[in-house]
Amino acid sequence: MALKKTEIKHNDNLMEFYNLEECLDFFEEQKDIAKKHYALEKMVEFSEGSKELLKIMINNESDKNLISFISSLLAKVDPKIAPIEELLEAMKIENAYLRNHVISILQDYGKEIKYYIVKYLIGDDRDLRIFAINVLGDVKFPESREMMLELLQKEDDVNVAMTAVDYLQEIGQIEDIPIIEKLKSKFKNEPYVEFAVNNAIKMIKA
Repeated sequence: MALKKTEIKHNDNLMEFYNLEECLDFFEEQKDIAKKHYALEKMVEFSEGSKELLKIMINNESDKNLISFISSLLAKVDPKIAPIEELLEAMKIENAYLRNHVISILQDYGKEIKYYIVKYLIGDDRDLRIFAINVLGDVKFPESREMMLELLQKEDDVNVAMTAVDYLQEIGQIEDIPIIEKLKSKFKNEPYVEFAVNNAIKMIKA
């Protein structure tokens, strides 16, 4: 049974919360920024707390200070219990400031999110494959380049392939050119491909 608000203990003006709901209620009720931050800090101690932090961050996308503070908390969460799928979904948000913080959090989790990206890359959903490539390109994991090259050797959808090419022109290396060059014959009936491939190769060589 959840404890009532009156059962929140006070000790030197710091509150002791017994469940996540109390943290959320206290956060919503407070006007004082320091107290709101204290409630946010305590949320990570509860199951589902990090998911709630992300929801608060998304629902307050115009509050840059709040986004920055929550981002610092989420970055410290153990990746094994972090809301990785929810963070990946948040990558679709248009708000650039919020999205950049999401990217930063994912970068801090590093290789722990590779499983999720691979799941999207090998799936049948073309849009999810494109989304996974965008994540790899924006977050820039050490394995991003290799994973894109592996995808290109198997990918039959021109839109997915060209999305990878767009990123490889930024992170690709000279030895990647033969794999990219093959796309011109693979998608020979797509007029845009030759231009995109040639441009990518030019950028890689630059």
